Formats: sequence, C-alpha cells, structure tokens
Amino acid sequence: MIFKDVRDGRPYPDHGLSMRDWARIPPRQIRLDELITTKRELRLDALLDEDSTFYGDLFGHAVLWEGQIYLEDGLHRALRAALQQRTVIHVRILNLDALRAGTGTGNIQAHPVPGQRPPAAPESHTRQPAARR
Repeated sequence: MIFKDVRDGRPYPDHGLSMRDWARIPPRQIRLDELITTKRELRLDALLDEDSTFYGDLFGHAVLWEGQIYLEDGLHRALRAALQQRTVIHVRILNLDALRAGTGTGNIQAHPVPGQRPPAAPESHTRQPAARR
C-alpha cells in the first residue's frame, strides 16, 4: 500500500493557515506509508501535469492531529513520487497536537513531529582547537 490510509475529508479542525503561514514551516522528509490522505479522488490531468506546482508550494502540506499525519495538499505529488519508486517526499507539517496542547511559543516551526529527528544543525566551517592531553 502506498499510504497508511485513504480518507475522505479532514478529521481535524480548520487551522486557518495562509500560504504565507505554510511557507514558514520548514519542509521535512516523510515516508509515504506514514501519511493518511484527506482526498479519495484525484484528477488524472493534474497527476500527469509537469507544471502542477508552478503557482503553488513546491512541498505538500500535512497536519499532525491526534498522532496521525494527514496529507492535506500534495496528493498528486505524492503519487508521482510513488510512480517513480520513491518512498519519501518532502512536506511541511503543521503540528496541531502541540498547538492544541499549548506547548511551545506559538511558533509553528517550533513544534516537532513525533518519531522524526529535528533537522541537523549546520556544520561549522571554523576549525576547533585540538584538545590538550
């Protein structure tokens, strides 16, 4: 199976995020088989269109709700990835569980997704002094 589950509609409350809000969430890699889709049907012409993200976000949008990750936008990208034998895609994940619990600073970027490592810190290009013996 490509996805964890296929649903019709969103089980989570409306989050009201704009495209600008989504753009502030850094994309992360996630396995396709961890995603639950929120759409049962797709448009074949959109699936086959090479320029389908020309006017939109390059990354799909997902919502973490009650421990499950729902693919809200990006079904066609995810299916194209599966057709190309890829098992992971990059998506922006909004953690509604953390926002609902009131944890964090309200910054949507600050909420980790359970089971995923945070992004690695960039390596410093400055040389560290050698330790003394």
